[in-house]
Amino acid sequence: MQLIDKIYIDGAFVTPCGDELFDLFNPATERVIGRVRLANARDARDAIAAAKRAFPAFSRTDKRERVDMLERMHAAVVAKEDELYEAITEEYGAPVSRGRWMAQHASNVLLETAGVLRDYYFLRRAGTADVVMQPLGVAGLITPWNSDAGFICGKLAAALAAGCTAVIKPSEMSAIQTRIVTEALHEAGLPPGVFNIVTGRGETVGAEISSHPDVAKLSFTGSTAVGKEILRSGAGTLKRVTLELGGKSPVLVLDDANLDAVVPLVIQAGFMNSGQACIAGTRILVPQHRLSEFEARVQEEVARIHAGDPRNPETTVGPMVSQKQWDRVQRYIRIGIDEGARLIAGGEGRPEGVDVGWIVRPTVFSNVSNDMTIAREEIFGPVLSIIAYRDMEDAVSIANDTNYGLQAYVFSADAKRAREVASRIEAGRVLVNTLAHEPAAPFGGFKQSGIGREYGTFGLEAFLEPKAILVGL
Repeated sequence: MQLIDKIYIDGAFVTPCGDELFDLFNPATERVIGRVRLANARDARDAIAAAKRAFPAFSRTDKRERVDMLERMHAAVVAKEDELYEAITEEYGAPVSRGRWMAQHASNVLLETAGVLRDYYFLRRAGTADVVMQPLGVAGLITPWNSDAGFICGKLAAALAAGCTAVIKPSEMSAIQTRIVTEALHEAGLPPGVFNIVTGRGETVGAEISSHPDVAKLSFTGSTAVGKEILRSGAGTLKRVTLELGGKSPVLVLDDANLDAVVPLVIQAGFMNSGQACIAGTRILVPQHRLSEFEARVQEEVARIHAGDPRNPETTVGPMVSQKQWDRVQRYIRIGIDEGARLIAGGEGRPEGVDVGWIVRPTVFSNVSNDMTIAREEIFGPVLSIIAYRDMEDAVSIANDTNYGLQAYVFSADAKRAREVASRIEAGRVLVNTLAHEPAAPFGGFKQSGIGREYGTFGLEAFLEPKAILVGL
């Protein structure tokens, strides 16, 4: 069993001032596999002070230096890929295929950001003025448990590319993954204080970072409720804030769709990352006249899904991250039944033959109306809702009738028609006949799915402020 009793401040591994020990679990076995000693508010202040000291020199580094740093960080994380993959499987419960992608994503975002930085111009002309894109200062980066290494590396890459220094608060539930990433980043040899990693609770470490006057920028990924608290905390000092929050993504299946080709993609969109994904396509909009046909095809597809041990190569839906998350998903399944939705796959409890682990039966409801709880609230588990629509106007209306607007999906045999529908959807990203990820494209949400964008040039500029310089005679 691992004991993680160090955090990373000012270029060194140090013992936290906090003394609380937090249990780490294997969600597939429900067994404790480690403990992490949590940082407290004093540790957060020490990390912020280190980042503040490092900022003046680091902000003056040139683009080539920062590209070199990102490339060294990439190589260091690549060297830890197998160890990170093992931790993702054991600590998070990602199925083996997903876990390998997650481990590679952590290093890829560093190299992708280096490419963006290489082609970025920090000086531009606006009329008679020079406009300099200037780093904001110390960035507070608060990351979730559903892709720990990827979020740490992605947010840090953008902050460093801009010339900001950083304090990172990862989820305490992902401490083994965080340790591996921290060790890798340390080996890349960045100047002390440029990045600091303090694992602790949101109500202590997260709150200190969100409110501290020396933090100029906040970037948070997590729930909408917590995002609102962070926004309120940062308002006192007018921090620049990027929030990537919840989603209830619509999947529009148009009436001309080839269901043999589309249904497998629809199910993948809904059950990706075992359903623990803010971009999961959980509201499936289907033409009323094709509903029965669609349901039958969905039942066939879900019957082929294996939910269980993440180390089994056949598994595509692994466990929920915790008992609390498993209980949450079970509660929503019961709510769906109680509110009159019709269960066509899955249901309460564990899959047949599974006696241990926080594993949910892949579940699909039909006869769902868009005002039902399961269609309104983010469940964050493998639970999908099929909603029938009358015509295209009705479909677009239902798709946009949500508090969220992170991602959406449109499937049609006519790509031109699908693009026209996509243009009417209120979401930060709309995927048409694909599930592909484009790292150069901005990512973020409309409405209560967030503020600002990540990835590519948009993500870099979230850590920059334009300054106009006008020179007279």
